[in-house]
Amino acid sequence: MNTSTKPPLPLSLNLRLSAMMFLQYAIWGAWLPLLWPYLFGHLDFTAEQIGNLFAVGAIGAIVAPFIAGQIADRWFPTQIFLGISHLLGAAVIWRLPSLSTYQEFLWFSLAYSVIYSPTLALTNSLAFHHIPDRDRDFGRVRVWGTVGWIAAGIAIGQWLAKHYQPTAADFEAAKTAGTTTLATLAEYKSAVLDAGRADAFKLSALLGLALGLFCFVLPHTPPSKEQHSNASLAALNEVRFQPLITLFLLAVPVSCIHQFYFVHTSQFLTRFQSAAADSINQVFGIGGGGLMTIGQMSEIVVLASIPFFAKRTSRKTLLAVGLIAYGLRMAIFAYMDNTVAIMFGIALHGFCFGCFIFVAFMVVDEETTPDVRASAQSLFNLVIVGVGTIVGSIIATTLAAHYTRPDKTIDYTSLFAWPMWASVACLIALLLFYPRRSPRETPITTP
Repeated sequence: MNTSTKPPLPLSLNLRLSAMMFLQYAIWGAWLPLLWPYLFGHLDFTAEQIGNLFAVGAIGAIVAPFIAGQIADRWFPTQIFLGISHLLGAAVIWRLPSLSTYQEFLWFSLAYSVIYSPTLALTNSLAFHHIPDRDRDFGRVRVWGTVGWIAAGIAIGQWLAKHYQPTAADFEAAKTAGTTTLATLAEYKSAVLDAGRADAFKLSALLGLALGLFCFVLPHTPPSKEQHSNASLAALNEVRFQPLITLFLLAVPVSCIHQFYFVHTSQFLTRFQSAAADSINQVFGIGGGGLMTIGQMSEIVVLASIPFFAKRTSRKTLLAVGLIAYGLRMAIFAYMDNTVAIMFGIALHGFCFGCFIFVAFMVVDEETTPDVRASAQSLFNLVIVGVGTIVGSIIATTLAAHYTRPDKTIDYTSLFAWPMWASVACLIALLLFYPRRSPRETPITTP
């Protein structure tokens, strides 16, 4: 039952903001899950180099608040800044498939990260500026971002299935023409699929072009031109207290565990899809990215359920459910060789994200005073998306190098055992140190 006294969200505004969110996350979802197999399988980059490339992506997330704050909040209307950023981003990512050296890819990736990362926060701020009731309206707008991620993942999976599944006849023709030196059809199929993943960048660029142009018809959102005081030090002071200190300390290892999933799952799933039922591949396509969207579908359901459970369950219990889901997913990936079980493991992503990361942001909001709440959220986001992603990328790729066999296949049992046990360790730390109360029952006192 809607008890809000604020006016309803106009249909035209709802459609524009929802389309903005759809394209914003479709741009990202088109290529991110496929990055490891493209770089490792097609460009033959080392695991260390790929780890650096993933870490470079997090640098953009670290500098993004400064870029967005100083430019969009001070000088340009948000929709204009978004439009220019997405047009520049589209030009940069369109070039990525034509790059073959590590240094080129590194610098272009850094440029794209710095351009794209600020737009994530700015699409949220633009929506918040115009919606009448953020509690009632933002969820129904933001969910289209997840739908966009799903659509892009399935689209690229279908594209790969249609254009990059060579037959035995194609293999024999390639050998006759001298365009391949590979010995087996399986190796040839893998090489063709890895090369075809370059089209994910082109899809992302086209989506970026569409959003860049669309941004110019978004509602006018002028810069505030206000000089806001820096509340970061005050926010850090509040983080000293429970339960925030435990939550912030757990954020880095949990982000590392999260990164194992996004770095390695696409390549891991490719081998299962080669033996999966045709009905599965007809829906999700091939290459792993489409099948990974089961996680986003689950995420929508879990996030929709959070308001119900948040009123009846402690934050500690919800966070524990998220950590159990992290560990169970990695255990399934490490020890179960069954397509149905693997699909269930992918679906656990909704619980991982919803019950830990989403609830963690709720805790930060509840456990800080209003004057530093925004700064505390930014700090936590910096830890999760910035520091945790950098550390997690390096660890995930370094361990992958250790468990890579001479034929470039990976011992996934040994690899995924690491984040599995890390999840167990985080769960134990949560149970021991996180207080069982929610939301904050007593005010924060500062010296």
